Amino acid sequence: MTAVGDLGHANLGYRGDETGATPGGATALNKLWLPVWSGEVIHAYDEVNQFEGLTTHKTIPSGRKMEFPITGTVNLKTAWAAGEELVGQEGSSATSTTFAVELDARPMAAHFELDNVDLMITQWEYRAELARQAGLTLANARDKQLYAYLVRASVEAQRTNDPRPSMSLDNTCYADSKYTHLGSTSATASQRTDAALGVLQCIEDFVVHLQSNNIDTNNVYCCVSVQAFQDIRALGVARVVADNPGEMQPMFGGVAAAGGLGAAYTQGLNNLGDTLTYMGVTIMKSNHMLTTDAPSIGESRYSLDFAASEIKSVIWQAGAVASLRLQGLKVDTVDDIRRNTTFTVASMMGGTGVLAPERAAFITANASHNTRALMDTALGSNMVSEYTA
Repeated sequence: MTAVGDLGHANLGYRGDETGATPGGATALNKLWLPVWSGEVIHAYDEVNQFEGLTTHKTIPSGRKMEFPITGTVNLKTAWAAGEELVGQEGSSATSTTFAVELDARPMAAHFELDNVDLMITQWEYRAELARQAGLTLANARDKQLYAYLVRASVEAQRTNDPRPSMSLDNTCYADSKYTHLGSTSATASQRTDAALGVLQCIEDFVVHLQSNNIDTNNVYCCVSVQAFQDIRALGVARVVADNPGEMQPMFGGVAAAGGLGAAYTQGLNNLGDTLTYMGVTIMKSNHMLTTDAPSIGESRYSLDFAASEIKSVIWQAGAVASLRLQGLKVDTVDDIRRNTTFTVASMMGGTGVLAPERAAFITANASHNTRALMDTALGSNMVSEYTA
């Protein structure tokens, strides 16, 4: 039995050999801390990840890819005359194909080094914080990858061999110089208000686009920056005396006369997971929206020129992008006696693909980038189309 207070590596139940009777009477090797630790990291990852649950997300137990079907529409005979033979597939658009989404070539990894791993194992407060940090690091990277692909979906053209009817997608590009002030801390209150109201109009236009093309209007989301989210929630709030605060009607203050949007201003909505709902569309905020040139967040296909494109918001339906994850999280650790440390790595395999570009749109501050083709050019050379069979 392990003595109380004995923290030697060989005597820790989480790390050492624990002998005991098993059903077969053999000695059992019971190293529990790696499974426990990986479970805590996965829990932390799922708790803080924002975008994965808002896409078509799948977990595969093994393999490298998953195929998603794409099916056309069936033919219609408006007046079927007596004795007229209908030929099955001749001229029919009811063909189908598949789109394969593959895992990335290499996993992403969160890693750290400790000089006293036993402290992590035996003290919950210390271990919980490290698990949170590891899960947060992986979730942040995955969020940025998925955001990059929502942008990709917003600028992809419909595939040439798509069995579905042709759809005009350029009307889902919302470009106006006023969006320069969306989420800007240096803009005036009036400029930020105009930009915030513009986002609501884009949401309305996007929902009309979905309905016009018989696309599912459930699970539609709009992502804005943290500052833009606050500006949207504050619409209708007086900033100066001239705004006549005695008669103001805040849009998102839960005021019944203004539609009951949002919540009372006694409620903060200050967590990253808090959202607003406008005409059935969930408005979320994220600090993972990319604004720099080709950030290093994985393979080159994620690294687009977000500065040149000046994208301020993305609106999408959950079926626009596929998120793939290999089941489980791999955790490795090694004791380095030369450095007197323990090195720990938590890694996971993920993959991403565009499923339906007609289900995503962007809002940009560059008025000249008002079509998908122009935005494709602005995003740089890594926008080579992957939306193929």
